[in-house]
Amino acid sequence: MPETTLVAPTLAEFEAARAVVAQVAEVTPMESSRYLADVLGAPVYLKCENLQRTGSYKIRGAYNRLSKLTDEEKARGVVAASAGNHAQGVAFAARELGIKATIFMPVGVALPKLSATRDYGAEVILRGTTVTEPLLAAAEYARETGAILIPPFDHADVVTGQGTLGLEILDQVPDLETVIVPIGGGGLISGVASALKQSAARDGRHIRVIGVQAENAAAYPPSLEAGKAVMISILPTIADGIAVAKPGLLNFEIVRDAVDEIVTVSEDDIARALLVLLERGKLVVEPAGAVAVAAILAGKVTPTGPTVAILSGGNIDPLLMQRVISHGLAASGRYLTLRIMLPDRPGQLARISELLAEATANVIEVLHTRHGVGLQLSEVELDVSVETRGPEHRQHVVDTLRAAGYEPQID
Repeated sequence: MPETTLVAPTLAEFEAARAVVAQVAEVTPMESSRYLADVLGAPVYLKCENLQRTGSYKIRGAYNRLSKLTDEEKARGVVAASAGNHAQGVAFAARELGIKATIFMPVGVALPKLSATRDYGAEVILRGTTVTEPLLAAAEYARETGAILIPPFDHADVVTGQGTLGLEILDQVPDLETVIVPIGGGGLISGVASALKQSAARDGRHIRVIGVQAENAAAYPPSLEAGKAVMISILPTIADGIAVAKPGLLNFEIVRDAVDEIVTVSEDDIARALLVLLERGKLVVEPAGAVAVAAILAGKVTPTGPTVAILSGGNIDPLLMQRVISHGLAASGRYLTLRIMLPDRPGQLARISELLAEATANVIEVLHTRHGVGLQLSEVELDVSVETRGPEHRQHVVDTLRAAGYEPQID
């Protein structure tokens, strides 16, 4: 996209916000990744906002916004709606500034996020089953009580706070050529892209900004095509932190002018990225926070030079992590579940075990039943889950069983 005059905030405002945000936010680590560099064909660095206070970058925008309130506004309290990271950012910022915070969250929100928000001192009210109901409830609460509504992304003060991350990245990787940023409503990428583009223009250089959305919740591509922010229907995604149906209006304007490219990644791509970050980087990252790495692994990024992938958050429910790791192992060819129909006679289970041992597949779980759908009276169904060492070994296991006369079906 051509670079044009950027919408506010200005570079001076980003610099001023940096001093404000520094009162609460940590300078998070910038870790190099040889593995991802080999995949991309250029140096790759990971900006670890998953290690930020409250577990995500959201504290930056929340604190900057709350710090701008007048004493009269602070006395009225603040209200926000979120399923996780924004809630924690607002709750933490409000506590630090001595402001009463009320947070609306959906029923069924992950327990760690609910507990953390309450631990930061906010009053939490549960409403509905999606983020939509809490958003409506928070707006109504603000009208009825006079509390100040703190939006998650569509506000200049929030964008300015998030943009301080861009300045921090530039300090840590001065020769930066590309930055890859997760996108939900657009608060993070609009801030980072605006700050970086204005810094680059001042220095007479170019920095490429690539945004990444989950393909099941990608509102920006159709919005950019339409020339305005449009509402989409969101499909289920593990990247719930960036599952936003419509871009913010201010965010859209900045993204349209400042972001070079937007790509999407699949659920399998995201699961693989989480697994790579855990195994190779020893980093716990939530699905939404891992989409930048997913884009690299999926071949969605063209190498240019030093590249920074932002890990935007690390607030993942342990139960979800367990499921995602299993999904990532399967997507990487390291976990295989087979369904095999066997003659109902002695020795068949032992024979399958022998064949799996010959193929050096480690058995994790076995279900042997005579009650499967479509079974003949003389058949049994064997569901067996095994660990494999990758796609080639996975295929070898299947081929070994087929060579012995069995017809395994991959589940």
